[in-house]
Amino acid sequence: MDAEAVMICVAGLGVSGAAAARAMAARGEKVVVVESGDGDRIRRSAAELTEAGVEVRLGASVEELPDGTGLVVTTGWPPSHPLMRAAARAEVEVVSEVELAWRLRPEGAAPWLALTGTNGKTTAVRMLTSMLNAAGHRALAVGNVGTPVVEAVTGPWDVLAVELSSFQLHRSPGIAPHAAALLNVAPDHIDWHGSLEEYARVKGEIFVRAGTVVYNADDEWPTRLALPYLEEGRAVGFTLGVPGPGQVGVVEDLLVDRAFVADPVREAEELASLSDVRPFAPHNVANALAAAALARSYGVPAEAVRRGLLDFVPDPHRIAHVARVGEVDYVDDSKATNPHAAAASLAAYPSIVWVAGGQLKGAEVDDLVRRAAPRLRGAVLLGADRARIRQALARHAENVPVVEVAGQDTGVMDRVVTEAARLAAPGDTVLLAPAGASLDMFAGYPARGEAFARAVHRLADGRDGGPE
Repeated sequence: MDAEAVMICVAGLGVSGAAAARAMAARGEKVVVVESGDGDRIRRSAAELTEAGVEVRLGASVEELPDGTGLVVTTGWPPSHPLMRAAARAEVEVVSEVELAWRLRPEGAAPWLALTGTNGKTTAVRMLTSMLNAAGHRALAVGNVGTPVVEAVTGPWDVLAVELSSFQLHRSPGIAPHAAALLNVAPDHIDWHGSLEEYARVKGEIFVRAGTVVYNADDEWPTRLALPYLEEGRAVGFTLGVPGPGQVGVVEDLLVDRAFVADPVREAEELASLSDVRPFAPHNVANALAAAALARSYGVPAEAVRRGLLDFVPDPHRIAHVARVGEVDYVDDSKATNPHAAAASLAAYPSIVWVAGGQLKGAEVDDLVRRAAPRLRGAVLLGADRARIRQALARHAENVPVVEVAGQDTGVMDRVVTEAARLAAPGDTVLLAPAGASLDMFAGYPARGEAFARAVHRLADGRDGGPE
């Protein structure tokens, strides 16, 4: 903390912003929270903070730095935001809630095993937590996964599994995890970062002060970003291929460690089998390998890696099988909110009727469609940017039948599922892998996935769609 700070300004009244404000108020700091949004939840949170002695400002004041501010804690506001620019002009330090948490760690605090990536973060961090717990450690998944890090650093934990977004890493110059993993990098949040190169650079910040660097050896950006640490001898790769010395990977149907063994050149240790990874898909095997490498860096034995995978319960809306109707499988991967995630889902099935659309957030879909084209039996498109996906399909999969379902109301999902069923043949998979965000039509990707599942169940029951 800046000892001369007169006031701490917390930018944003979400879960992590409220947690940061409470933590600093409990230390006797003068705190003001600024928030541009409104609504019942925000007003309830504002009232609770006010009772705790925190000043809360809603509305236009978010564009001005409060008088006397000595530190700004941001919960993901972009550098282009007027408040961030005001802080830069005033030469006031801006840090993330994650950086604040790191600075508030007491002596002897739990070490961090941190990970980031465009996709797979939550699955991998929950797999990691399961492995740590299976080894007898008191572990908690925190960060972008749910529990704010600032709430966990003073808790009774042996180790924290920390999921970090690029927004959180952007203002976290001091964090030094015991080990850190970068799962993958693909175009996402370009509108926030300005370019893929800047987005990747920020993701790579997770490596800088990590004791062990874990990188995806099958992905260009993580490999490039890990190269300096590989030369220093503190990088471990994970791969879906046969691992070399210093890597974890796959040999036939086994997950194998050739990094955290006495002699990586001559020795390998079996960690688990492919059948232990659920739900099974290539990208989920990669998540399991990354989690295993982080766990092994902390001394977790091989049997606990396997037990952790067996105990792991996947979160909803991640390649979740909904039902089989008329010899057609219906799968909900609403969490596939960008093209990279959608590509991983599409690669898991041989013959697909693709349900896609939403907000693309500046991402391109041509490469996604080009690679998926041989697997597509049909496509049903919805949402704000469906026309861009339709145009890509016309360029790269011209023989694939496409149906657009217009409308921005959530009730269109029944029509989407009906059209998908019409296009599907026995043995096909109707796959909701939207490649875009959901907020154009839904409260979030869970609401989109739930709407899809309800529509599928209505189809299975032989009921007409429409409002419930």
